[in-house]
Amino acid sequence: MAIDFEIPPEAKAIREKVRQWVHDECIPAEKELDGKPLKAVLDPLRKKARAQGLWCPFIPKEYGGMGLGPLANALVQMELGESSLGALSMNTQGPDDASMLTILAHGTDYQKEKFLKPLLNGDKRICFSMTEKAAGADATGMQTRAVKDGNENYVLNGEKWFSSSASVADIALVMAKTDPDAPRHKQFSTFIVELPNPGYNIKRNVKNMAIEGPHYDEIHGGHSEIEIRDLKVPADNLLGGEGNGFNMGQHRLAYGRLRHGMHNIAKAQRALDMATAHVTQRSTFGVKLSDRQAVQFMLADCASELYMARLMLLHIAYKAEKGMDLTQENSIAKVFLAHMVHKVVDTAIQLHGALGYSQDTVLAKWYTQIRSQRLVDGPDEVHKWRVGRNVIKAYKQHGTTASAAGGDLI
Repeated sequence: MAIDFEIPPEAKAIREKVRQWVHDECIPAEKELDGKPLKAVLDPLRKKARAQGLWCPFIPKEYGGMGLGPLANALVQMELGESSLGALSMNTQGPDDASMLTILAHGTDYQKEKFLKPLLNGDKRICFSMTEKAAGADATGMQTRAVKDGNENYVLNGEKWFSSSASVADIALVMAKTDPDAPRHKQFSTFIVELPNPGYNIKRNVKNMAIEGPHYDEIHGGHSEIEIRDLKVPADNLLGGEGNGFNMGQHRLAYGRLRHGMHNIAKAQRALDMATAHVTQRSTFGVKLSDRQAVQFMLADCASELYMARLMLLHIAYKAEKGMDLTQENSIAKVFLAHMVHKVVDTAIQLHGALGYSQDTVLAKWYTQIRSQRLVDGPDEVHKWRVGRNVIKAYKQHGTTASAAGGDLI
């Protein structure tokens, strides 16, 4: 039987519509950010998007979204990453998107009405407070505790680190240890916290190497250090039941990793387009840069990386459509796509020469921002460790590593 790589016509049509949206509306709107508040730029953009039916791509239609499946959503996200306003314009930005999906899947009717509804409407934003200094990539090492205070409330104490978008959020999902004696992955629970709250104190936004343009925290999500002291949370705000916080969190992060990868493809494509446009116009020593074989090889390497990246994500989207396990592929893609975008943007900077190193193009800003992707949502080493363990496990079980190394693609 033939392997069919054709994308359904309706998914192609949505991709083209979103591509046009990004190029006609979002990228031009970026220029307005230098002199206007974000709200003054984003609100009209969102109003236009909603009028065109471009809103919450991954959310079911009955909740006001576009109802796209994993494949069509992947195609949309691969376009939105070209612009810093792309995802925000359609209310599909991280970390809000993954948290919306978590509440949609695990929330009570009360939680969906009170917390999910304003998120879906674009009226509020949400952050995810899991990571801690002491635990880092090992989420099971978190020390924040939640103790039941009678039957009506939990009281949380601890600290959080690098909680993205906390400084602009109206709601927080906070993970805490509720039962230290339970099996390791059943010790944790997730709580919905309304912000601001005196028990959830944002000590600072951690400065990092990223170049910060206008409205950086609002658009890209600042990374906050948070002190949690006697934070009282109603029992009705417990999400998904006690002991289910870790598994929900890992599922949530799985989507976030893929969304980063999808946006990376858009960034890499725009960087390659910029580099190609530059080398076809620029001459040195009487020769167009585009006529030099070394330059052509550099462009070829970038095109090859993008080709592999697209196939990788489309295969993962296919498996998601079929409800198949994609744990191994997700970890492989998380590492590969973070390196891919870094390589392509770095090459684009090199081909632009001093112009690329300057801040006259978007490339230098992207370069400093995307370096974080080899750290966030699990660093390279954690995902490689997981992939490697699965390779060894497959060999022990089957005498071959094929099932864990792409030999059993579907």
